[in-house]
Amino acid sequence: MNSPTQERDLVRELARQVAAYAQSPENAVIIQRWHDVNALRKPDRAPVWCRPVGAWDELLPEETLRCQDPWLRHWEYALRQLLIKREIGDDEPLDPYWEVHAAFDRTPANTWGVDIGRHRSDEEGGSWAYDPPIKSPADMGLLVPPQFTFNQAKTDAAMGRTQDLLGDLMPVKLACGPVMGGTLCSPAAELVGLSPLMLYLAMEPEMIHQLMAYLRDAVLRSIDAAEATGLLTPNTTGPMTCSEPIGAPTDGQYTCKNSWCMANSQEFDQVSPRMWEEFLLNYQKPIFARYGLVGYGCCENLTHKMEQVLTIPNLRIFVCSAWTNLNKLIQRVGRDYVIMWRQKASAVVFPDDDATIRRDLEEGARALQGSRYQIILRELQTLAGHPDRLHVWTRNAIEMAWKYA
Repeated sequence: MNSPTQERDLVRELARQVAAYAQSPENAVIIQRWHDVNALRKPDRAPVWCRPVGAWDELLPEETLRCQDPWLRHWEYALRQLLIKREIGDDEPLDPYWEVHAAFDRTPANTWGVDIGRHRSDEEGGSWAYDPPIKSPADMGLLVPPQFTFNQAKTDAAMGRTQDLLGDLMPVKLACGPVMGGTLCSPAAELVGLSPLMLYLAMEPEMIHQLMAYLRDAVLRSIDAAEATGLLTPNTTGPMTCSEPIGAPTDGQYTCKNSWCMANSQEFDQVSPRMWEEFLLNYQKPIFARYGLVGYGCCENLTHKMEQVLTIPNLRIFVCSAWTNLNKLIQRVGRDYVIMWRQKASAVVFPDDDATIRRDLEEGARALQGSRYQIILRELQTLAGHPDRLHVWTRNAIEMAWKYA
């Protein structure tokens, strides 16, 4: 077992490696690539990025970590993830500083006044099912409007501790933003269940209008709370939304008008365009209006909802999932928006060779030539016995991005 000093030294050595890469010319090229595409300029090639999600259990098993102290173990895990991403070789942009997130207290502590439940599988890696607390329209009265309060003491303590550990390697910077995002459909499904949500849209429409207004207002309060601190920082770093500044601060302070909002409609995938607009998009738009730039979509099929998506204020990124018709989207948006071309995870991890991967990447990159686009692989839950699959996918994606730059 390592001593506390050895664990601290281990984390600092990993941090030195990450800091060196963050300050490298290679990282500067990656950041510029993201800046160009998200500004609708032609980059040297499309940025390529993957997010392992559940596959981290295979890339970085918990038992390989050496730190026992929970806080140092957290840092060890995060730093090793960044070093593994460097080995994979995608366009992971690294910031030239360590971020510490501002602490906010929530009242109620469970956010909604009711506890979110899930039925979980007994099998390792098994699926889960919703166990919603709102089981009838009468239960809507159980919901409590959440309030958000900045906790200066917790924030200062986290800043000081990180400064003491890593501050001599790179600057430590406060990151402050709203604690809630604009994807209202996810908490809606958690509160009432996914199948009941579909039924309520038709059978209890006023209940769903009440629910979506409640969720919208909670998010707007979280925006107000973050902006009221005077400490809000733009989220223009990191993959997908790495960009140049969005506007200038007002009276020396940033607001969400200087930031991105990423949201989607996944739980409304099977809902008609008209009902999706009425029961979700119209409630998301007041949130989007508070932001400088917006990216919309995830794994849902937006082929028949393009026109409504394009009415979103300040839309910049249109996410094209594996189920959205890429060619139709290209024809509709041209170079006016960034297309985030999402790959189908199962089509990447399950084939025994890379022939299918190369074919799919080449077909898409050829069609996207001349567009402003990103090549993104997310939502991976397993590598399916192919430990080098992300390396292979990244290498092929970058090759096609250069070929059709």
